[in-house]
Parts: sequence; structure tokens; C-alpha cells
Amino acid sequence: MHPYLPHLLSDIEAARRTEIPEEPERKISFEEEMEEIEKWLEGEEPDHTFGYYCGLEADNFPPPEQLTKKDMKEVCKAFGHMMFTWNLHISLPKNFPAALRYSFLIKTLNEKTTIVNSGFTGFDYCTGYAPDCVFKEYCMCLKYYKDDVTREDMDNITPGNSDELPF
Repeated sequence: MHPYLPHLLSDIEAARRTEIPEEPERKISFEEEMEEIEKWLEGEEPDHTFGYYCGLEADNFPPPEQLTKKDMKEVCKAFGHMMFTWNLHISLPKNFPAALRYSFLIKTLNEKTTIVNSGFTGFDYCTGYAPDCVFKEYCMCLKYYKDDVTREDMDNITPGNSDELPF
């Protein structure tokens, strides 16, 4: 066990959200509510990072090379539980190696996000276009591309253009 691990797990435990603030009853017009929804749909960037809210900093986590696989799994489990208290979720491939899972979880601390009091906000790094996916050979969509699309078809697809999907 890495000597820093007990301190890290303690910091993660302390970063859990213990109380959900009560939202005051807002009296806004229907038009104002629709404006807020439009801003959210248009992807307006949130003001703060997840680290801002929970108090953890990515720099305080050792690089994966300094931890054992068991240590990383323990940190990931604690980190996932802590994220849950903030109504946050991260979508990662099931077959992801521990070092990559650990790295992506820590990366969320530097990501701007909105904290919600009901429901969940998710971190999803997969675009659905397997050839360019940050998960590379672990991409959750790769199986579908291999099964349904030939190499020639994939080369003719322009990412982001849903009119050209081959299936």
C-alpha cells in the first residue's frame, strides 16, 4: 500500500457532500424558465470545476505509476461513491484498466460541471464515433463499428454529420 493512500482516502471521504442545500422557491416566469433550459441545451459552460465544489485537487493525487492496481481500485471505489453524493456519474468502459479508470476519475476534478440537487449530471468522454474515441481500443462503441461498418464505410463518414451514418 502506498503510504499516501490512507490520507488520500480520508480526503476523498471528507469531500463527500453531506447536505443538499434547499433550493428556495423561485418565482420566475415561464419565459425565464425556458431561457434557462435553452442555455443548458446550448451547452453554456458552467462556472466551476468539480474540484471547486468538492475541495479536491487533481495535483494531490499521485500518478498511476506510483500506485498498485489494488490501490487504484480502492481510490476509484471511494471516488465513485464521493461523486455519487454530488449527483455526478462518469461513463467508463467496463473493461477499462485500473490505471485509465483512475486517470479519468481524477480528470473530472478539472472539468467544469453543474451540480444538481435532483437527478444526475454525467461525465461522458465517448463521442460515439469509435475511430476518434479517447478510450481507443476500450471504446464502448467499437464493437458496433466492427460489426456493422466496413473500413471503407468508416473512411467516408464525416464525424458529427448524422446524415451520413451507415446504419
